[in-house]
Amino acid sequence: MKVAMLINGYFPRIGGAERILAALTPKLIGHGVEPVVVTRKFPGLSAFEVVNGVSVYRMPIPGPKALASVSFSYAALSKLAEIKPDLLHAHDLFSTMTTAFLAKKRWHLPVVATIHRSGPLGDIDRLRQKVAGELRWRLFREAVDRFVVISREIDLELARDGVEPERRALISNGIDVDKFQPASQTRKQELRRRFDLPDAPIGIFVGRLAPEKRLDHLIALWPDLRGAIPGAILLILGDGPERKRLESNAGEGVRFAGTSDDVAPYLQASDLFVLPSAAEGLSVAALEAQACGLPVLLTAVGGARDIVTHGKNGWLIPPDDDAALAEALQILLNDEALRTRLAEQGRQSVEQDFSLTSVSSRLISLYQSLLVPEARVSSPHREGHSLNDTTEGRR
Repeated sequence: MKVAMLINGYFPRIGGAERILAALTPKLIGHGVEPVVVTRKFPGLSAFEVVNGVSVYRMPIPGPKALASVSFSYAALSKLAEIKPDLLHAHDLFSTMTTAFLAKKRWHLPVVATIHRSGPLGDIDRLRQKVAGELRWRLFREAVDRFVVISREIDLELARDGVEPERRALISNGIDVDKFQPASQTRKQELRRRFDLPDAPIGIFVGRLAPEKRLDHLIALWPDLRGAIPGAILLILGDGPERKRLESNAGEGVRFAGTSDDVAPYLQASDLFVLPSAAEGLSVAALEAQACGLPVLLTAVGGARDIVTHGKNGWLIPPDDDAALAEALQILLNDEALRTRLAEQGRQSVEQDFSLTSVSSRLISLYQSLLVPEARVSSPHREGHSLNDTTEGRR
């Protein structure tokens, strides 16, 4: 089957959704699925290339935001007419879902949609705030054959909006547990020398430098933390609209490493992963950190509670609670034995529930259920497994 993956950005652009899809698509090849990516053409990127065996078509997005969205959908529809996919998979609810909706009306293709974030800053609420947002959401909600749900919080949000259980498939984000794995102590020291990092406690953030990540809160408390833990380093890996402001406010001990196509070595060189977000989906960066043998400190938002049981395989704090964040950082950076225990359990949970092999298998089954009549009869509900009959549902 040929599946058109509609997404706003794709490798080499770095972001959670982009990294997920770039890691997942090669796993689908050879298992009855031919993924084809249709995305936006950003400056410096070619209109077409093959990335890890996957055809990637980039559509022009000229002019201001509204015009760019219309241009993308128009160009993408023309490209889909050439590609002739069997199924459409939209990776958000905005211009990509608009494209999928129009393509379904024109060619009667089944549509899968992944919602990446819930809550006040999530995909559904953001869509509703746009022009004709309520109408668009109602049309999209009715048109989607299956919603891929990456967290229980998103599943509950869809349920409250009336999306039937048989159209909600719980399929978590997945990562490559062979690429992301713990490093030996010798390897860790080699990486620190490569990145010019000291032999001191190192906390790391990986992600987009955006307001909802609350990096300004983390940076503001770092000087006091260094008073309690001398030499502690905060390593920030990523880029985004907040970078200049954050850099101007950062004190001693905060280092900005920019973006990287390979974040694993930075994780392996660190001691603790911290993500103080006010809103998240299911953090790929946190899963990658766990797979690399790092304890993770997360705010209890989005899918954090799906991947972390507090005190067992990670550490959870309330969002926007600077006192709790400062206390948790001191506890974890001062207690190597606790970090080791959390890291070992975190690695085990990622291997069990979030490997790319497991996730790709569930996604293939979902696609088949929409294209093969026999599969639709035998398994009408959640080829991605239900919230009550999977390890995700039991956590």
